[in-house]
Amino acid sequence: MICNACPRRCNVERSEQHFGYCGMGELPKIARAALHFDEEPPISGTRGAGTIFFCGCNLRCVFCQNYEITTQDAGTVVTPYQLSEEYKRLEALGAQNIEFVTPSHYIRAILESLEYYRPQVPLIWNSSGYDSVEMLKQLDGIIDIYLPDFKYSDNALAKRLSNCGDYVETAEAAIGEMLRQQPENVIVNSVMRRGVIIRHLVLPSHTKNSIGVLELIKQNWGASTLVSLMAQYFPAGKAADYPDINRRLTKREYQKVLDRFFDLGMDGFAQELDSSDKKYVPEWDYR
Repeated sequence: MICNACPRRCNVERSEQHFGYCGMGELPKIARAALHFDEEPPISGTRGAGTIFFCGCNLRCVFCQNYEITTQDAGTVVTPYQLSEEYKRLEALGAQNIEFVTPSHYIRAILESLEYYRPQVPLIWNSSGYDSVEMLKQLDGIIDIYLPDFKYSDNALAKRLSNCGDYVETAEAAIGEMLRQQPENVIVNSVMRRGVIIRHLVLPSHTKNSIGVLELIKQNWGASTLVSLMAQYFPAGKAADYPDINRRLTKREYQKVLDRFFDLGMDGFAQELDSSDKKYVPEWDYR
């Protein structure tokens, strides 16, 4: 499998012995497949999202709160057929949807799994926003809800913390394609059926970056675009090597970004500051 699925365009033959930038071979590795109740209200609903956390990542941020599964050799290998069986199991548990978390480097296997079984609930693509438009076009008519990050408005910061100096324009193009596919947010009985929610994690010391992201969202797609403003940051991964992000957000920092969110007339969700707690990181049972 010669892989150029994501913007890294590694052009390497991914196998169980050869990996791309994502650190993974061809078959998916998963860290957890279970009901998840800590997403945005219309995603978790009352019964929970049927969330599948994939291992590896094409972004590999130095501060990743899921560092154990995104950058280290962890996880259980599954075939596309086994993946499809997980959809059935999660549906049987009452999942409001099937949510793929950090799935971009496994697009081939995910598409193959959906040939075995297409869930009867909405499918969610939860990614870093660092996706290629060409890859996303393969998902047109398949994915019901996009849940991308928009991490940076500053490419220099993106280069330093995520090793991608083209993040801004890449994420803009990717999210633009997601919104083209799902231009209307459909929420029925408080549960999302179709649409796009753009997530942004506020980093300590970088409120200017966060405000820039909010301004880009409004400039590109309008204030009615659903945004999820996240305050859950705590130092993880290699954050200790970066003094500017080796602490939690202050109340003043988060309020500054919140004030701009409201000034711009943005729509969406905002976490409480006390969401910055390791207890919200799932337990990786690799099942």
